[in-house]
Amino acid sequence: MGETGVQGFLRAAEGEGIVVSAVEGRVNAWDAMTGREVWNNEFEGLAKDLEVMEMAGDEAHKDMLVLFEQAGKGVLRRLNGANGNVVWGYALEGADVPFQVSTNVKNIFVVSLHGAPGGYNLKVTSLDPVTGKKHDDYTLTSKSDVHGPEDVLFVGANMAAPIIAWTDKSLKVLNVNILGTKQIRNLNLASAGEDVNKVIIHAPHFVKSQPHFLVHSQSPTSHWAEVYHIDIVASTIAEAYHLPKLPGKGAFSTSSSDANVYFTRHTQDEVIIVASISHGVLGRWPLKTEEDAGYVVHGVSEVVSKSANSYAVRSAVVTSMENWDMIRNGVPAWRRVEGLTGAVAAAWAEIPEAEDLAKTLEAEAHSSPLSAYIHRVNRHLNDLQYLPGWLQNLPTRFLSSILPSDGAKAQDGPLIRDGFGFRKLVIVATERAQVYALDTGNQGKVVWSQKAFDNIPEGKKWDVKEIFVNNTMGIVTIGSADGKAIAFKTATGAITVTELPNSDTPVQSIAVVDSPFGKQLVSIGVGGIPIHYSKEMAPKDSIVVRGASGEVKGLTFDIKESKIVYNEAWTFQPAAGQRIVSVTARPAHDPVASIGRVLSDRTVLYKYLNPNIILVTTISEGVSTASFYLLDSASGEVLYSTTHDSVDTTQPITSLLTENWFVYSLWGDVDVESTSLPAAKGYQLVVSELFESSLSNDRGPLGASANFSSLKPSDTPSDDPALPYVMTQTFIIPEAISHMTVTQTRQGITTRQLLCTLTSSNSIVAIPRNLLDPRRPVGRDPTPGDMEEGLIKYNAFLDFDPKMIITHKREVMGIKDVIASPALLESTSLVFAYGVDVFGTRLTPSLAFDILGKDFNRLALVATVTALTIGVGFLAPMVSDSANGDSRPLLTYSRCEKSK
Repeated sequence: MGETGVQGFLRAAEGEGIVVSAVEGRVNAWDAMTGREVWNNEFEGLAKDLEVMEMAGDEAHKDMLVLFEQAGKGVLRRLNGANGNVVWGYALEGADVPFQVSTNVKNIFVVSLHGAPGGYNLKVTSLDPVTGKKHDDYTLTSKSDVHGPEDVLFVGANMAAPIIAWTDKSLKVLNVNILGTKQIRNLNLASAGEDVNKVIIHAPHFVKSQPHFLVHSQSPTSHWAEVYHIDIVASTIAEAYHLPKLPGKGAFSTSSSDANVYFTRHTQDEVIIVASISHGVLGRWPLKTEEDAGYVVHGVSEVVSKSANSYAVRSAVVTSMENWDMIRNGVPAWRRVEGLTGAVAAAWAEIPEAEDLAKTLEAEAHSSPLSAYIHRVNRHLNDLQYLPGWLQNLPTRFLSSILPSDGAKAQDGPLIRDGFGFRKLVIVATERAQVYALDTGNQGKVVWSQKAFDNIPEGKKWDVKEIFVNNTMGIVTIGSADGKAIAFKTATGAITVTELPNSDTPVQSIAVVDSPFGKQLVSIGVGGIPIHYSKEMAPKDSIVVRGASGEVKGLTFDIKESKIVYNEAWTFQPAAGQRIVSVTARPAHDPVASIGRVLSDRTVLYKYLNPNIILVTTISEGVSTASFYLLDSASGEVLYSTTHDSVDTTQPITSLLTENWFVYSLWGDVDVESTSLPAAKGYQLVVSELFESSLSNDRGPLGASANFSSLKPSDTPSDDPALPYVMTQTFIIPEAISHMTVTQTRQGITTRQLLCTLTSSNSIVAIPRNLLDPRRPVGRDPTPGDMEEGLIKYNAFLDFDPKMIITHKREVMGIKDVIASPALLESTSLVFAYGVDVFGTRLTPSLAFDILGKDFNRLALVATVTALTIGVGFLAPMVSDSANGDSRPLLTYSRCEKSK
């Protein structure tokens, strides 16, 4: 079940080289070795089940059974396993809800839910496997226990597990029916002093396996299991043996070898395998996992008999910490952090500096000299325990200083900042309320992971609105849509504060504002009304929120009678028929290194650098237009606007605002005048740059004013705002862009790159700023002056060169956002993308001009310095002898002799 709520199925035919998938109405067969498509077929309706059809004869291929829900009815189709053609189809009678398919040699069983929502009986229809004609049907009474498909625990796919199973409401009785019979067996689930809260059934999938199954029962504090044998001829079920109750959580998995069935049990501290025919333990190994690895939730295992009494097992398991581990005989072989596939928010965090030394020095400064001296001696003696480790790492540090290195790799050990600022933490929150800290200096290794909440309802996602990192205090605070806030220590992940909502109003957004007590979080409720804030959290500046109808509003805050009140300073409502889809502001870290652009004639074109500007994007589905408005967030004035016609509003429309330029992408009619091309449609990238005036050396209407106010922009009676001069160019691009961001450096001196997420090619492209310069000459070659400014001839088509793809040959899928952070080196920007996949890298848009490259010969430099030192040491005695002994010069020079 993916994010779209579409259910899919994947089955492998035993002994054949294909796997078959069914998603919605499409059925595909894939070559298991190459992944290439073998055949496909498409039908109306939604696929509800897919099974491999097992027959008694020696068929050249195995056919597929696909159950569809079509026009409110169930339809079963048998597809030819060689080409996907329909062999026969059968439509279920009535309006039963199709659920699952099972098969044996003589019959095909279709299980459906019969009745009305709120209480279903189970209906079983048997069909002839050759012709698809109906043999019989019968109904099992389950109306009081089955209220939906999720209440049916198990339906076996074939004769290895020919049963249907469900429980009563109290989870004390397991109801089991052998397919083809009309009798229901009641199996007891209760255990002395334990209340069952979950039941799982495990059975083999291979047709040749013995019809044995295991019932796994769980309570809040323990788990146990019973193994049952099915006699197909006599249509009976008998309990074979009982696996003892063990404390804590655990999981079972099933594997088959010929007719033998094995059950593998994973507890919190060991791995056990037993055969389905007897309770005797075939193998037992201690489970050697980390303390914070969690317990096993689900797994699949493979048991191998090495000799008569020797077995081995390997298991792929999913843990409660959302990791996917491979365990061989109790020893972890590898681990994948699959919990990161549901990332919904992320933020950069600095590695906390050691605070103990600062606190110790402060304490020593406020104590008497004698006690401070004794305290310092004791501290130095205590530090001697770290001397062996420091001496052990000394050769490595020395070699790394003279051998080629970029100083970015970090070894396992304590979190310590590096000298270049490459090593940081990325705090990632997932939809399943799991929080991770990734070490960017150690290949993204998980430093810690923590469960934020355990009570997220099934089917719901953690809707994170903001991750705020306080690097000074080393605290990460995460706020969600339900008003909850939780704080972690950046270095360890320890939960420090958990705040429950004090209001029933859902949180629409969370703003990070400057207050008299530093940066604070202010929750914005539905309709743009601030909630959960106090006098101490009063923002110093205005904030921008979305209103109840989607309008954009500016709020200011005042303190009246010891209470904080907010005022609506302005409201922006687009034209009738337009709907606001996004509001974009400049990044929080957006330094400007230069206030103007120096032209080739040494004049300056001054940038329009208003820190309050925001970009509002609106669409109109009725007339297929998209409009973009540049607003001053302090006054609400519209500084610039533009509209595009014939826009496909169902396609992604993304935008970005930084420094003095903004860019957006859409699909629609290409502006003929700006591209010098005939009328066309396609994906386009539009970039606009803002200047104070169209003339160089002109500061616009404000001139050289020292102060500027958005509320009173000038001394003229009209008080009209100082509008920027906008230069725009449009580029045609090969595919859609789902998200944009820009690289960030410490001082903003390095040239910026536009980072675009491409969903079609599952990649991220970095477009250099000079390619997006709106001043590129159109219809002519650049002059020497243009070339001096770095301008190249305008080309309407902007191709994504493979060298611009920062993900290289990797595919990054489901990317929700890309965040950037500056390093200590001005040349480098750190980039992290998250979503289904996570990806991190370092970019140097202007090359690494402030760091020695890997090809720099450090060894030659050391050898040169060493040779000079030896030479100075060799010549020093000669100079000393000359100064202290024989004072006769080695060479004389006389002006008189020269004149002769």
